[in-house]
Formats: sequence, structure tokens, C-alpha cells
Amino acid sequence: MEPLSEKQIRSSFVNCTKGEASRLRLPLDFAELPWQDLDFLGWVDPGAPLRAHLVLPRDEGPVGMSLRVPSVSRTSALKSSLCQICLTGHASSGVTLLAAPLAGARGREGNTVGTYICADLACPLYVRGKRQPKLRTARYEESLTLDERLARMWGNLDAFATKITMG
Repeated sequence: MEPLSEKQIRSSFVNCTKGEASRLRLPLDFAELPWQDLDFLGWVDPGAPLRAHLVLPRDEGPVGMSLRVPSVSRTSALKSSLCQICLTGHASSGVTLLAAPLAGARGREGNTVGTYICADLACPLYVRGKRQPKLRTARYEESLTLDERLARMWGNLDAFATKITMG
């Protein structure tokens, strides 16, 4: 992913108001982000921990989406969960259900779509092996190449983003 400026990020959001986009906080480590290892930018808002944000590069420019993080998560140390974007297995606390208001009129009416995703939104880093999930069991071994895993992640993420942006 090409590095983005704060202005590019704030102006990219499709499912929140301009005021909400102007008030969101960027990741605390924004200046040190590993852009070369990111396929998309995802973070939990440091000023509002029940809000998360995704910014995806698209041909027409970056597309940002606001997401809601559940206020209560019931987790078990014995169970594992699978991210529906990158298919990384985590201890159940490592995956959370994120819900996004749809873009446009349907979103203003309260319609949402959700998916289970890595709680830290670091899917590209997990796929590349730059970050390891906290699992009590061994990590799943796949026979897919890195490019194939990245393509699968993008397909899953694109399907979720399309549901949001098509409202």
C-alpha cells in the first residue's frame, strides 16, 4: 500500500459524516506504520475504543469505512476463532465481530453489515508472518503461496467492503 496522508485518510470515508471523519484519531504509531507490508490500513480508534476504521486502496482512490467494536466480548481461553478476512486462527479474544453502517441512505436508516476479523486489524501482517497470533495450539499450516493467501485475503476484504459501499 502506498503511504497515505492524514487528509487522504479523513476524506476517504464513505459511511460516516465529514464531522465524524474529522474527529477520528489516527493510529498512535501512524508515523512508523510499515506501509510496505500493509495491503490496507486498519486500526481501533485510540480515542474511542468502540470504533475501528479500515482504509482500502482502490483504483479511484482510498476508501475508508468506520466500524463498530462490540462493547462486551465473551471469550474463552480454550476456544479459538478464525478471522473471516485473512483466515488466521486466534485465541477467541483475537477475533471480534465488527459491524459497519452501510454507505448512503440505508446506513443512515441503521442498516449494517458485519464480519469476524482480527481484533487488531493486522491481517496483512499475519498473512505475511510478520505478526504471530496468540494461540494455545499450533498455527495452521497452509500449502498456499504468499501471493495466493494475499489474493484470498483481498477477495474476502473486497466482498465485505462491497457490501458496505453498495449500501
